[in-house]
Amino acid sequence: MKFLKGFRKQEVLVLLYRIFLAYVFYQIARLLFWYFNKDLIKVDSVSEYIKLAYHGTAFDTTAILYVNALFILLSLLPLVINTKKGFQKVLFWLYFLTNGLAYAMNFGDFIYYKFSQARLTSAVFQVAEHESNVSKTLMISIGQHPFVLIWYIVLMVVWVFLYKKVKVEDKKPVKLLPYFLYSIVTLCITAVLVVGGIRGDFKHSTRPINMVDATRFVTNPLQGNMVLNSTFSFFRTLNTNNFKEVHFVDEKYIEDHVFPYKVYERKVENRPNIVIFIVESFGREYSGAFNKDKNIKDYVSYTPFIDSLATQSLIFPNTFANGRQSIHGMSSVLAGIPSLTDAFTGSPYSNQKIQSIVSVCNDLGYDTSFYHGAPNGSMGFLGFGNILGFKHYFGKTEYNHDEDFDGMWAIWDEPFLQYFAKNVGKKQPFMATVFTASSHHPFKIPAKYNGKFKKGRIEMHEPIQYTDYAIKKYFETAEKQPWFHNTIFVFTGDHTNQVYYSEYERAMNRYAVPLIFYSPNPDYQLKGISQETAQQADIYPTLADLIGYNKPIRSWGRSLVSNKNYPSIVVNSDGSTEQFIIGNYMYRFDGKQILGVYDKSDLGLEKNLIDQLKTAEVEKGKQVAKAWYQDYMDRVINRKLN
Repeated sequence: MKFLKGFRKQEVLVLLYRIFLAYVFYQIARLLFWYFNKDLIKVDSVSEYIKLAYHGTAFDTTAILYVNALFILLSLLPLVINTKKGFQKVLFWLYFLTNGLAYAMNFGDFIYYKFSQARLTSAVFQVAEHESNVSKTLMISIGQHPFVLIWYIVLMVVWVFLYKKVKVEDKKPVKLLPYFLYSIVTLCITAVLVVGGIRGDFKHSTRPINMVDATRFVTNPLQGNMVLNSTFSFFRTLNTNNFKEVHFVDEKYIEDHVFPYKVYERKVENRPNIVIFIVESFGREYSGAFNKDKNIKDYVSYTPFIDSLATQSLIFPNTFANGRQSIHGMSSVLAGIPSLTDAFTGSPYSNQKIQSIVSVCNDLGYDTSFYHGAPNGSMGFLGFGNILGFKHYFGKTEYNHDEDFDGMWAIWDEPFLQYFAKNVGKKQPFMATVFTASSHHPFKIPAKYNGKFKKGRIEMHEPIQYTDYAIKKYFETAEKQPWFHNTIFVFTGDHTNQVYYSEYERAMNRYAVPLIFYSPNPDYQLKGISQETAQQADIYPTLADLIGYNKPIRSWGRSLVSNKNYPSIVVNSDGSTEQFIIGNYMYRFDGKQILGVYDKSDLGLEKNLIDQLKTAEVEKGKQVAKAWYQDYMDRVINRKLN
């Protein structure tokens, strides 16, 4: 047809082929992601997998178009030289440099999804900016999991081979006017298609697809991470701010059902010291004291000392973390501030006056200090500690014995906890928090202890035993100190880590951490086992209650030792959706509407009851979840956390 003589058919078809290749390799990456995480993300049949992969195409489209926008533009621009060998070489390098880097993001999640429980997001920058050993960590990870690198290299080689199989023939345009006209029309049509592809559809009335949309197509919320790809989740969260004010209820409803301020009236004459252990990656799975009634076949505990301490303590076997990263644990434990889709600690709102167990203790004349054996400033702890008001910070610099450095993260737990035991208590009463470090990737222990601990079934089992041993040695030193008897000790994990038992593969149990309150002083009556649902955010009001702080406490948690029956509202987020445990049910909420209602015992989030349950309790639970979210956004954004 004469009127199509200027149309660049060959170039358009080759461009479509090259973009099609990206779709093929993103689907291969999705299959590998599922294969490496199939113990965490259940897919019951081939047809179910195909359905998830099909819905993932929309998210692949957005990612591929983000990455290839410049490549597509240069491929279609009427430059006349487009088919020349030199120009095609430029396109080749542009294509594989951009796609190669974006594709690599997915391979990192083959391994780190087990720890993060979420796809890669731009929050990785918040972690990296506080660490000086990112490249070293990456190299160690590759060394420990070479198959991931091998898969990546093999697939990239195949991708290059297939790309080169279809070439653009060098062909000079015969007539320039039709060439330019058809090129402009093609570019306009392509631009519309690209915009629609990046948005997820062409409807003006709908917002661009985001991470939460992945759960629209699944039977289990965890499957949403299969629908997604890491390139999409990274780009979609760049420069995003999910902190937005909302209005669902009036302030009176919040005051009557959320209770953002709580008052306790305990009378305490001799205020106790407080020692808070935030134990790195301490999942509830590892400790036998918290699994006695779980009926887990062939269960093995890897924390013998913590188990023995638990028999003399008040413990909560149904405790959940309020975040997914270490810095989230710090804000949750010390200030009762959960991290939702966006982490509070990485937001523009974190630098404000915050009431916390630190400020409460400061008000009561306590000497407050924070200990972390990593290079000062690591993980953002020093900065956030200053915001909370710690009077002293003790890190690797203050420890000043680099021969005890583990070579990667921090001073080994045993020597640093000895330093901690001997350095506190110079002034009483005191509140001291220590954040341990050794029970962490790359899962190593000091060479002198090689062979002392069981290897266990997963990499975490050996280092968590070392940390448990270090805590035991800490107590042997601490109990000799004059401050020991009148001290309350708290133990919890910042977040979970590797999972071995299927019980802890369940969605909500990916946030299952232990919680222990111990004191050698019987006056505090910290003994027994409570089956109440608890969270990290409950630690701050519980301690404020125990030390006799009788002023209003700004906290979404509650005292776990008070007769005042403030309602329990447990909150965390999977990185795209907020999760609430209220009463007998769990609720999933996307910031606008409730997406799911699950029985409290359905920790795998396997049966969504939202269309079946219309009871008064469920309707109230939905409203309370929204009210809590409204209050959270209001207080964070409008700086009302004091």
